[in-house]
Amino acid sequence: MAVTTIPSVVQWETSIKTANFTASADEGYWVDTSSNAITVTFPASASVGDTIELVDYSRRWGVNNLTINTNSLKFQGFTSPNPVYNTNGQSVRLVYSGATKGWIPTSDDDVTLETPQSYSVDFLCIAGGGSGGRSNPGWGGGGGAGGYRNSYASESSGGGGSSETSLTFTNNVVYTITIGAGGTGGSVSGGTSGNNGVDSSISGSGITTISSVGGGKGADNQADDGNGGGSGGGGGQGGSGGSGTSNQGFAGGNGAAGTGAGGGGASEVGSNGVSSPSRVGGDGGDGLASSITGSSVTRGGGGGGTGEATGGSAGAGGGGAGGTGGSGAGGAGTANTGGGGGSPGENYGTGSNGGSGIVILRMPTANYSGVTTGSPTVTTSGSDTILQFTGSGSYTG
Repeated sequence: MAVTTIPSVVQWETSIKTANFTASADEGYWVDTSSNAITVTFPASASVGDTIELVDYSRRWGVNNLTINTNSLKFQGFTSPNPVYNTNGQSVRLVYSGATKGWIPTSDDDVTLETPQSYSVDFLCIAGGGSGGRSNPGWGGGGGAGGYRNSYASESSGGGGSSETSLTFTNNVVYTITIGAGGTGGSVSGGTSGNNGVDSSISGSGITTISSVGGGKGADNQADDGNGGGSGGGGGQGGSGGSGTSNQGFAGGNGAAGTGAGGGGASEVGSNGVSSPSRVGGDGGDGLASSITGSSVTRGGGGGGTGEATGGSAGAGGGGAGGTGGSGAGGAGTANTGGGGGSPGENYGTGSNGGSGIVILRMPTANYSGVTTGSPTVTTSGSDTILQFTGSGSYTG
């Protein structure tokens, strides 16, 4: 076994360092950042066993940080970023281990990884869909789909929006995933109105929160307007469609005599109700397809409006169909698609629920930490790992 001779004594500099300086192997330094931050430049070359010690002389590193310029050598296995020490009263002993891992702290009052690594993560974030209108009195509208935001492979976001910028995750940071529920349908007997879907989101330190807006509920009654949302709810008989959210979804359609309109979808406006020659409910707007999981899946469809002669069709991507005549029930939005609920036939009394949302993360398998809560489904595609959150949880970078 080869044994490297390691110097036994670190020689301490007698002067206090109060400005940027270059360190030498086998020396120790008192570093005073009382007045300013300080950068210590390490040697451009080193041998196994070389040692450098640094001490917070005035317990001020938490106010004015100490940064180590590694001079192109590795630190804890990485060449970037430069490590920063930011804890008052900290001291650290660094030993060079060789080219593979470089400088490694062998004594450190704060054992945090000083060179946190970042990596790119694509996302699909869909909110819960709005409920269908309850259709009493008159003819109700279909629910709008939940807001649809996507960064993967230049695929579109909802409402005609462009693909978004991928997120940058950092090691050891917790990212919280919130899955929005679908809106619950209103009830005549209970005296309740329908409901918008609930927002879905991705949040955590160092990123701008991604929030998708819940779909708007369909109109409950004649002359009612659909609610605005990620995609807007369809208008009731004589009512207007609710607006969609920019870069998330489209508006709902407008109702007509004997019909309700379709709720908006991620890729198109909900259809208007048609009163002549026959009273046909408006179709839900279609959703969008994404291959973020490795195969193409369509989500974010709007719910169909009710019609005296024929209910509106469900929007592709999880929307529910509209009911027909005086008693036909509307279809519920499909779970984890953000689909809008369909509106039932006139006087049926209960609107259908919207579908819950979903959040999908895709990242290089080499960076995947394996630390999650909420039991997401974990799969791989090529060199990437994909997490599908159908319930709220978290991922630690």
